[in-house]
Amino acid sequence: MRGTEEWVRGLVAGVEVSTTGAGPGVVVIPGVNRRSHHYKQLARGLAGAHTVHVIERRGRGASAARGPSYSVETDADDVLAVLEHTGARAVFGHSYGGLVALHVGLRQPLDALIAYEPGVSIDGSFDGSWLGAFTRHLETGRRVAAMTTFLKGTDLLPFRASPLLWAVSLLLVHGPRSRETREMMPTTPGEIAEIVRLDSDAGRYAGIASRTLLLGGSKSPAYLTGVLPRLATILPNAEFRVLPDLDHNAPDENAPDAIAQQIRVHLVRGERHHYEEQNR
Repeated sequence: MRGTEEWVRGLVAGVEVSTTGAGPGVVVIPGVNRRSHHYKQLARGLAGAHTVHVIERRGRGASAARGPSYSVETDADDVLAVLEHTGARAVFGHSYGGLVALHVGLRQPLDALIAYEPGVSIDGSFDGSWLGAFTRHLETGRRVAAMTTFLKGTDLLPFRASPLLWAVSLLLVHGPRSRETREMMPTTPGEIAEIVRLDSDAGRYAGIASRTLLLGGSKSPAYLTGVLPRLATILPNAEFRVLPDLDHNAPDENAPDAIAQQIRVHLVRGERHHYEEQNR
């Protein structure tokens, strides 16, 4: 097992849901600016048949610091350690966590891999030109300006008017429960930089043999959902689905029960397929 047992347990959140269900364990990987507790409702939605382990990624809460040589493989190492520690054989990743999930799938066969709008850039589909400005604002203590740059660059809100973006940013950085957001902001440049660095034709993901479900929401920006059909043609055992009326924050905020249902169905189909293969 990689690392000490105490360190691995530190990666698994206090919202872990333990069940006696017969289904496989599921490891949930949070996205950018997300903590494990943001997926509490999603975990509860899966708890009827699965044991759910929500990772507290590095640089968040009581989890370990990242260190100077951070890459997506750092997170993948941690997920692999949790899989080994818990015996889970399925992963779900949201946003950047979906990118981590794909890199886990490259390194270890899984019973199931599910990713919601993974942070994958194909042939320049992700525009990271705003990252330099974001980083400069953050380094000079201009957190509201940094958050405004992030929200405008990622296009995750249903409006782009600067006064509205500034108001939302002010609330996120200085409003109720904003301390957590401020503490997570320094983790953002390294993650966005990894999305940019890994931009390619996505051919590397052809090495993922696991049964893969790629999900997205119809209300999300096109750069997030447009890569799904392309990935589905590259991965040898993948399907994609764009769900109506959902946005990028469906798994953690706006529709966790709907996403939990999609995950449950995918896992049940996998169990049925495995049973049929075993009994041929």
